Amino acid sequence: MPSSKTPDFLKRIRRDWAQVAPGLDIHPMLLMVTLSRLHSALSRQIERTHLPSGINAASWDLLVTLYRSAPPPGLTPKQLTELTAITGPSMTNRIDRLLAKGLVERQACPDDRRSFRVRLTAAGRTLVEALLTPHLANERHILSVLTPEETQELERLALKLLVHLESAAFREVAPARTDFR
Repeated sequence: MPSSKTPDFLKRIRRDWAQVAPGLDIHPMLLMVTLSRLHSALSRQIERTHLPSGINAASWDLLVTLYRSAPPPGLTPKQLTELTAITGPSMTNRIDRLLAKGLVERQACPDDRRSFRVRLTAAGRTLVEALLTPHLANERHILSVLTPEETQELERLALKLLVHLESAAFREVAPARTDFR
């Protein structure tokens, strides 16, 4: 297994904090640093399957969502925003980029002239079908270091934390204010 610099990096942070503020509980900070580095490493590894095709993570998410969830007439941008990790303002930009590549098409909604639906073109469908198997194999490879039980536990814990962060109760807590004037 290739070595990682992260364990030494975390030891260094622990050591530095022990000198500067010996009684400070830095475990939450270390876990956040670890999760942040994990997110970056996962993103880099996952992009390996679609980046050579000129598709970034957000575009891949949109294409896969259309492939898996869109009825033949397509989905509205609002529906796509609800089904992807892409935010509303980014959705228009993402759709425009995929339109320019010929991977999606836009059609006016017959019942609402202000709205439109997006669907995959034949080229978009072909691209998703070509990349889907290698993408899943790559994700299986990423997770192969974990047992099936560990994978389920990771999913359970990640979902628990995500539900907490997305809850209204969490958002209502105001962050601490610090005035340095």
